[in-house]
Amino acid sequence: MSIADEVIDAARAARVASRQLGLATRATKDAALHAMADALLARSAEVLEGNAGDVEAAEQGGTPPNIIDRLRLTPERLEGMAQGLRDVAGLADPVGEVVRGGVLANGLELRQVRVPFGVVGMIYEARPNVTADAAGICLKSGNAVLLRGSSSARRSNAAIVTVLRDAVAAAGLPADVVQLVPGDTHDSVKALMRARGFVDVLIPRGGAGLIRSVVEESTVPVIETGVGNCHVYVDRAADLEKALAIVVNAKTHRTSVCNAAESLLVHADVAGAFLPRVVAALQEAGVTLHGDAAFGAYDGVEPATDEDWATEYLSLDIAARVVDDLDQALEHIRTWSSQHSDAIVTEDQGAARRFVAEVDSAAVLVNASTRFTDGGEFGFGAEIGISTQKLHARGPMGLPEMTSTKYVVVGDGHIR
Repeated sequence: MSIADEVIDAARAARVASRQLGLATRATKDAALHAMADALLARSAEVLEGNAGDVEAAEQGGTPPNIIDRLRLTPERLEGMAQGLRDVAGLADPVGEVVRGGVLANGLELRQVRVPFGVVGMIYEARPNVTADAAGICLKSGNAVLLRGSSSARRSNAAIVTVLRDAVAAAGLPADVVQLVPGDTHDSVKALMRARGFVDVLIPRGGAGLIRSVVEESTVPVIETGVGNCHVYVDRAADLEKALAIVVNAKTHRTSVCNAAESLLVHADVAGAFLPRVVAALQEAGVTLHGDAAFGAYDGVEPATDEDWATEYLSLDIAARVVDDLDQALEHIRTWSSQHSDAIVTEDQGAARRFVAEVDSAAVLVNASTRFTDGGEFGFGAEIGISTQKLHARGPMGLPEMTSTKYVVVGDGHIR
């Protein structure tokens, strides 16, 4: 059997399982989620053993430290994965929610209700925590999920999925609502991307190359998650204490994630007071600055190029520039932002309103770190990704974003 046939067989099994899952009660789904969380911790040794093999192989292969950080699991991160599943169990079930409805003038009752997609495909890189997050969100929203992680996390993902499938089955749901896509080569990815009619929607989560490949090559509808070239703009009316804390947090709290700040813009009116402090604070934290002439006056700052303004570093690097005014800051963000998350630090409400109105990103933050663009921080539970496109979903995708809708029309012998 070819790998394409194996992938289609998995998708068929997912379709059958999704029909039973789509009819499951909230109580059944929540019990399965708690069972999944408990199993991850009870069987943590086998998950961590698989992960250790992946990490060792990555280190021997010269994988960059930021990618290894995404790959590595620890007991604390397993606790976080389990808690994410429990958090999802505690959220309202979106399936069956009435989005809108009422009685039409002709007496027909009309309701638009949320329904599962059916079968969701996930293609993602390195981060094995996504395996549990995606399985949990898809299960709660009534969707079977086909998981295609990167080969670098093969052992981790296989161990996690084995644990989750056993827990799902023990809770009375079909194990095939959670599956790893067969195969480790690009052929299996290609087969998943071409499984239109078997897979309802595909979500890529990873670097720019992966996302672009899936968007351009897939015949299955895609919800595009985007890279995070995120900006922090320190306005002339900024509280510089707040600004310093926000910039350092946005850049250094965790560098290997898409909501980490990659670019810093500072208004010229506060540059004299702010630059010495922010350069010192960032350098003390190990950050390399790639700056314009104003930042370049400080030791250790490398000259910035257009490539720096466009780069999602995912490392202890940041591009930095002094701008003349808010207009120039907005123009820079329009030119270089990936429309993920961009922040302003200011005490001027007029400047904040302009920034919010004119920055066209999935998340726009005022006096807050870009690190808050996250499904968990927004109260959605574990997210399945952050969409930077504009159709169907935008921003952190939680449970409602993993559903479609259908219209229910109830009449009493009505004819047209």
